[in-house]
Amino acid sequence: MTEYTQSDSLRRHMQSVEAAMRAYAPRFGGDVETWGLVGLLHDFDYERYPNVAEDGHPVMGVKILRERGLDEVLLRAILSHACEVTGVQPQSDMEKALVAVDELTGFIVAVALVRPSKSLMDLEVSSIKKKWKDKAFAAPVDRKHIEAAAEALGVPLDEHIQVVLTAMKGIAAEIGMG
Repeated sequence: MTEYTQSDSLRRHMQSVEAAMRAYAPRFGGDVETWGLVGLLHDFDYERYPNVAEDGHPVMGVKILRERGLDEVLLRAILSHACEVTGVQPQSDMEKALVAVDELTGFIVAVALVRPSKSLMDLEVSSIKKKWKDKAFAAPVDRKHIEAAAEALGVPLDEHIQVVLTAMKGIAAEIGMG
């Protein structure tokens, strides 16, 4: 990750997704290390290949990881988080979880950053849901996509937000949001 990613904010995002994936793994009988690794590596190539395209992210990243011997299960999961480009639809619980947590972690950070504390530690689901309804707030975040991904995972939205928020609170100091 650090070899390809210099941006602190992108590294923090990847760590947040890793934490959320680790939180979900036991719930679905998944291996915590495998799920965490998928979360940590899913965007490692984004700085070098910022265009989500057949010749960009995450396709190029998967080529690099394949050359380094990463397991095809992990590579498929990474490809599934950009199914509109890769054609790899999320099927496994791990793939569905990655899609469900990816954009949500960024939304949660955005909500925390507009609060006086700029911390995750005093953030609650109700505050996130309030901002969720404000379509002007973090407008690029596709709320319908997150809602559909949580539904595909079989987790009600409020519960999904809580799982991801709790996971992120567990690494708040590491990502500078404690």
